[in-house]
Amino acid sequence: MNSGPTISVGSTGHDVRRLQRIFVMTKVLTPADITGNFDSTTEQAVKDFQQGAGLTVDGVVGPNTWQALPADPNTPLLRHGASGSVVTALQNGLKKYGTAATDPGAVDGDFGPKTEGAVKAYQQDRGVQADGIVGDQTWWVPAGAAGATLASLSGLTTM
Repeated sequence: MNSGPTISVGSTGHDVRRLQRIFVMTKVLTPADITGNFDSTTEQAVKDFQQGAGLTVDGVVGPNTWQALPADPNTPLLRHGASGSVVTALQNGLKKYGTAATDPGAVDGDFGPKTEGAVKAYQQDRGVQADGIVGDQTWWVPAGAAGATLASLSGLTTM
């Protein structure tokens, strides 16, 4: 179940990015729409969602709208030096993507040089900035196959 502060047009920050990631996960917004700024595009996505969910259509994300939204995807910012289960998921997703260049080596939960190189190769292949940092654009850019993303290949989406 989601919760968060009440946000609307003009709001900015982490919770707006989280909302926008949910709408990208549900294919309502594009990765380029993850800006952290609650603009008219985000407002329209909220209104469309509210209408479809039988909520008051006001474009404001309050408790009822948060609760009706799908669970947040677990797609944090990752870079060299990160470790843990999300890095393991990332490494599995890169392996599923399936090119030699995007093979991160051992799936060990350690974001080391091989994983960083694999991320850069993936980013270059998908046309996003090849900086080796896994942020919103890298997680959510289409991976080519039937709407797959690195987030979905990694098993981090709820949809």
